[in-house]
Amino acid sequence: MFASTVLGVARPAAGDAIANAKAKAAAIEAQLTQAQYQMSALSQQYDAAKYRLSQVDASIATTQANIAADEKQVAKDKATLSKAAVANYITDGTAAAQNSLFSGSDSTLGATTEYNKIAEGDISLAVDNLHTSEAALAQQQAQLQNEQNQAQQQVTTEQSAMAANAQAEQQQKNALAQEQGQIAQLVQQQQQAEAAAAAKAAAAKQAAVAAAAAAAAAHPAAVPASGGGSPGPVGQTSLAGLSTAAPPPSAAGGAGAVQAAESQIGVPYVWGGESPRGSASPGFDCSGLTAWSWGQVGVPLPHYSGAQMADSTPVPINDLQPGDLLFYGPGGSDHVAMYVGPGTMIEAPYTGATVWLTALRLGNGFVGAGRP
Repeated sequence: MFASTVLGVARPAAGDAIANAKAKAAAIEAQLTQAQYQMSALSQQYDAAKYRLSQVDASIATTQANIAADEKQVAKDKATLSKAAVANYITDGTAAAQNSLFSGSDSTLGATTEYNKIAEGDISLAVDNLHTSEAALAQQQAQLQNEQNQAQQQVTTEQSAMAANAQAEQQQKNALAQEQGQIAQLVQQQQQAEAAAAAKAAAAKQAAVAAAAAAAAAHPAAVPASGGGSPGPVGQTSLAGLSTAAPPPSAAGGAGAVQAAESQIGVPYVWGGESPRGSASPGFDCSGLTAWSWGQVGVPLPHYSGAQMADSTPVPINDLQPGDLLFYGPGGSDHVAMYVGPGTMIEAPYTGATVWLTALRLGNGFVGAGRP
């Protein structure tokens, strides 16, 4: 029986530490990316809350206007009847020249009485209708007021959620920066150790060459020089963002909307933002970018991805055209992007990123496409 021993090649301790640190940094980056996409969804929920609040405010204003109109009409009817009665009293019947119903004679007394009953009945009916309308409208206004309070509370809740998420993002960024600093330190230590080992090997080699030269002093010969070449600098490739604005859209419809969106590549993501490059505080969130871009070709869209999906005509994936909107999350409530062409879309993705062209995503919560 023969026994064999397998000798494993030990990895340097520094290499293990670097690998562990890189794995930890990758995990933090994954969490940070998830938090950033979550912020995009929270931004749209905040936009939805503001959109609902604006609708409730508009309903309240309409209700108040209806109440005011009813009160004005009743006041006008009362004033008309009062003027007629006073005029008849002052003229002591001379108003009969204009209206025989106001005559003081016995022959027209019945007609006068009948007129007064009809007029007073009309006013009473108007007053009753006013009270009924006021009661109904007051109830509606109370309900709307309650909805307004709830909508405002939802806006506050969404703001708090976004603030908490932003704090979590910052903590993850700090942890990532710390981990990357640790990686850089470990890499530097490893490079220093490798450089020291290389220097030691070079010195030993040089000593060996010198010894060989001394031994061959009686018969000198050309000794070819040899040496290890040091690696060159590592090349880095970066994508330069577009920093200048493109000209106004020259095309109409979806093609023009794409042109407008592409003119904003490089503008930072700002939740609730819809301000283009060149403004005082440029920035877009996802629905702000699509609303602004379509607005440049004369098509207004609400600043909320869910409302944009509701206002769009559904489009099958095999019929996508430039400018079509791509929705994510239930009812499009989480995110919206714009189709550019085969395999490509443009979006304002999340906090910390900028408007960019990216690969078409038909997974990760994609729920459908729409054409404004």
